[in-house]
Amino acid sequence: MVVSKAWTLHQHFQGFPKASDFHLREETLPQPKNGQVLLEAVFLSVDPYMRPYSQTMMKEGDVMIGSQVAKVIQSYNPSFPVGCHVVSDCGWRSHWVCDGAELTPVLPDWPQDIPLSLALGAIGMPGLTALYGLEEVCEIKKGETLLVNAAAGAVGSVVGQIAKIKGCRVVGCAGTDTKVSYLKELGFDQVFNYKTATSLEESLREAAPHGYDCYFENVGGKFSSVVMPQMREYGRIAVCGSISMYNDTTPQTGPYVHTHMIFKQLRMEGFLCARWKHKHQQSLRRLMAWMTEGKLRCSEHITSGFNNMPAAFMGMLQGDNTGKAVVKV
Repeated sequence: MVVSKAWTLHQHFQGFPKASDFHLREETLPQPKNGQVLLEAVFLSVDPYMRPYSQTMMKEGDVMIGSQVAKVIQSYNPSFPVGCHVVSDCGWRSHWVCDGAELTPVLPDWPQDIPLSLALGAIGMPGLTALYGLEEVCEIKKGETLLVNAAAGAVGSVVGQIAKIKGCRVVGCAGTDTKVSYLKELGFDQVFNYKTATSLEESLREAAPHGYDCYFENVGGKFSSVVMPQMREYGRIAVCGSISMYNDTTPQTGPYVHTHMIFKQLRMEGFLCARWKHKHQQSLRRLMAWMTEGKLRCSEHITSGFNNMPAAFMGMLQGDNTGKAVVKV
């Protein structure tokens, strides 16, 4: 028998999450049966989507949702031998027993010099989100100008680099001067700190006087309203997230986008990367190839200790991380 730790949603978040909103419990797991495996968490992911999903998909007492890189430590399933690593969506748990149906093996030829934690980042869901948002939603083309906000985050930093690989001009914004410097190191053409900018409108216009062909939206709210007038005709907007609105207790309202969308003939589309699940393996290999070629670089913000999951989650929501926020067990 294995005793697993699990973080649960003690009470639904009201505004920004608090430590008291979480509860750490222990649960005794059953012995794996034929066809099942026992997993031990190695790295766990904390992501912005967990905040809105908790309101709509969870009830109080549920284990917090999320992905992890886990090691198979006991197996009665030949597809997952002891010692192999998988990506699991079993949530904030230290151990779990499952039949393997929902497990994704890490790429079999994963290079030794690349951290397995990146299977939760650039070579995982955030990387896939960046790739599909650009290729499938924005249908971005060489020579176009792209704007990405929250550009130093897990998704935004990959978005900008892929756009550069494709021959685009990239404008990014972030909330600290350190993050601005990091994005410049990654090759972004123009970067600014939106928190210290005198005028967001003027900063955007100065970075791209002729406007934006594509906009990768991670922030929402007032930022989006300022961008709309600066989109070029036939511009495309990939709506990935709206982190500026996740902790609101009173919903934000207007200005509204309709006039700009009509007269500029814009296309705005929300998406989830699972829509292209059939492409995942091929896409992960493309991302890994760019990384091994040195075209894709990644920063990680690693917090040590399973007991620090809530602190890592709250820190990510307030922008403590540059790149992917991960918890190392």
